[in-house]
Amino acid sequence: MSFVDTLRQWDDGVTCADKQDFSEALRILLAIPEPNSKICFNIGCLHLLNQNLDDAEKAFDCSIRKDEHLAVAFFQRGITFYKKMRYEESIGDFQRAFKTLRGNNLIDYKALGLRYILYACEVLHNMALAEAQLGNWEKAEQNLRKALDYKTEAKLSVIEKAQQAVLKEKLFKLVEFPSKMMFKPNKHYVAELEKKDYLGKAKVVASVNPQDDFSGFAPLQPQVTEILIFRSLEGEPHTVLFEFVPETCDELAVKPGNMVFVLQKGADNWAYVIFNGRTGLVPYNYLERQEISLALKQKKGLVPTSRADGTLRQTQQSVVLIINASLIIWFPFKSKVPDSLYIVKVHFTFTFAVSIPRESSYEVLIRKISKKVKLPSDNISLSLDSSGQRAIDANTDMETVWSQVRAGRITLWCNEKKQEEGEETHRVALHSYQSANPEDLNFKEGDEITVLARINQDWLEGRCNGSTGIFPASFVK
Repeated sequence: MSFVDTLRQWDDGVTCADKQDFSEALRILLAIPEPNSKICFNIGCLHLLNQNLDDAEKAFDCSIRKDEHLAVAFFQRGITFYKKMRYEESIGDFQRAFKTLRGNNLIDYKALGLRYILYACEVLHNMALAEAQLGNWEKAEQNLRKALDYKTEAKLSVIEKAQQAVLKEKLFKLVEFPSKMMFKPNKHYVAELEKKDYLGKAKVVASVNPQDDFSGFAPLQPQVTEILIFRSLEGEPHTVLFEFVPETCDELAVKPGNMVFVLQKGADNWAYVIFNGRTGLVPYNYLERQEISLALKQKKGLVPTSRADGTLRQTQQSVVLIINASLIIWFPFKSKVPDSLYIVKVHFTFTFAVSIPRESSYEVLIRKISKKVKLPSDNISLSLDSSGQRAIDANTDMETVWSQVRAGRITLWCNEKKQEEGEETHRVALHSYQSANPEDLNFKEGDEITVLARINQDWLEGRCNGSTGIFPASFVK
């Protein structure tokens, strides 16, 4: 079975579980030929829910074989052993789960697709209960005292109640994993499984006959040469700057370069957008507003008309062809650039244009572009060609650069400078980043991060607050 088929079947199984159809969820997940560790964990949880303890044990065995660092799988197998009254084996699994926590108070599995937090104090709590079942009351008390060192305010009462029970040599309640919780596949990958109509239905955008709605093949017809029509869209067009992977069903997966339309922007910096016919939430600071629609609406000669298929606008300034309310093909007529400005088109990881005063200095040019690409001016380089051989820097004679201007326009190439080995740069965190992976660097919004090396296009290695690790490059500026 291919990765795509596995992903689709995994998602179908989890969807059934969310609908409380646990027998169908189990049937779908068991039909996956080569399940990964997370799928095996889900199968074990469903068996445990049905009180099929032997099958649950086998499923958790499989999950641990495929990922020996999955602490929550050890925790679940420990609970399974406890219910089978195999207390010594239960203690062994709780010890392994605690060891896998590596001294941390908790592991939040949200980043891995499971909405569950495994607390070290709860692992020690269950370990104490298993010891109590064996009559080892002193060891049970020791485990609970140790649990107090890892307690959180929310879990304090549970530990205190267990301590009181042990003092009276009475058993207490087992802390169980909510078996209805499942590891879910990455929302970004699942979104890519949906069928998309990239072409959509053809629409007539210009015709001599205003009633013409034919979109098939026909002999060449006389065309409108000056007045062209485009449909105005709901929302404002924005370009996506950074990849966003949703963590909830209300959020929307987008990639750099996607064109989305912002329907509503909240005070919490989240935007409600439409993309490829789907709507959802995206962080607004991941988007860059496009001035195409607004500019066209403000130009002189914009004459409103009406048609049965919606509101129309017409202009002699440009042609806009809109497909499926998400893809825009824009053909601007090159209007005259004001005498006081140059229009600089810049090729970066995305293409954009800026306007600057004529005959500007290098400092003015680099400052304008660095603000647009959200990188320090020292970290980018400019060139008159794509190869970088005709570089532009502080020592360049700008008269030579501006001599390349044609009709008030010039094209430049911008690249992020490669960091030399051993060289350190400083960045500021745009967003907070928390990960359960031990090799990742955790930080909060506004923290200063020392970048040590670039791993690849998307990941950097850095140091922050005394810790070193890797993190997404899009989270810093």
